[in-house]
Amino acid sequence: MRDTLADWRPDIDQAIEEVIPREVSEEYLDEFFGTPTYQYDARSVQKALSDPIWNLLDRGGKRWRSVLFLVFVEAFGEDPNEYLPYAIIPEILHNGTIIVDDVEDEAAMRRGEPAVHKQFGVDIALNAGNAMYFIPLKIITKNPGNLDPELRLRAYEMLMYELNRTHIGQGMDICWHNDEEIEVGEPEYLEMCACKTGCLGRIVARLAAIVTEQSKEVEHEAARYAEKVSVAFQIGDDILDVENSLGQAGDFGKEFGNDIREGKTTLMAIHAVETAPKERARRLQRILAAEENTNEEIIEAIDILQETDSIAYAKDIALDLAAEAREHIHGLDLQPEPKDQLLEFTEFVVKREK
Repeated sequence: MRDTLADWRPDIDQAIEEVIPREVSEEYLDEFFGTPTYQYDARSVQKALSDPIWNLLDRGGKRWRSVLFLVFVEAFGEDPNEYLPYAIIPEILHNGTIIVDDVEDEAAMRRGEPAVHKQFGVDIALNAGNAMYFIPLKIITKNPGNLDPELRLRAYEMLMYELNRTHIGQGMDICWHNDEEIEVGEPEYLEMCACKTGCLGRIVARLAAIVTEQSKEVEHEAARYAEKVSVAFQIGDDILDVENSLGQAGDFGKEFGNDIREGKTTLMAIHAVETAPKERARRLQRILAAEENTNEEIIEAIDILQETDSIAYAKDIALDLAAEAREHIHGLDLQPEPKDQLLEFTEFVVKREK
């Protein structure tokens, strides 16, 4: 799967450049956004959209959502190269959510560099991030592959449904950040992930099914696979934040204990609060609710997660979700090689090391 991700990335980035060019021109603005009433200012659009967006994209990111779309297309028996323009839709959406989320979370760093709003300003970041929710819709409007009107409408309606649920998930997460205590349980956490992270995964699978004219039953099963993989991915991300902090061994960089500093409600934190002795549970919640934390407090919070075996518990849940995802794939009639890649991907999202 790592090889597949690396192989496809240059093609995916090139496809993104065709929609969001690195160098904005008057001709691009006229062709992509429509004839101006008076006159566009390409210089300003360059600084407000292209520069911050490509600054983030060039830092890295696995592009796994785009690659998963292409693997699905091949699994459905079609040539993925012919559907490359659609593959970038979830990638653009995902990076748009990152920019906005970092503003909402007051995050300082992203992919080893200052978050976009720290580097370009909150106003530029919010405008660019919000634009990335809408730019992908233009791809369906331009209709690469000449989809019939019914399929295009199906794709539009799917995107509207999923993007609305994405904001429900983000809203839940924001409120939990601001709560003094953890008042939600595992079902609410999993639903938040299913909305916030799972929606983008479902977009990947559902869009691949729609553009290749699969039945709604196939679309549903593929979406369930992608949702469970995405939730497992989110849990894995939370685990990595803790494990990477454990591995720093005294090197307290800016990304040390990020989730704890942000007061993030993770599955590990929920489990620890539910299972720790009352005083230790209260201590963890005080650390998570604090405006600022010392490195010693971060270490103390991680100690509580370890004392309650909450890291191991979260790993088990992620592995269970990955197994459930595989069941949805086993029931579909797919091409053998890409089917194997889809099954392998369920292992990758849980066992990756970065």
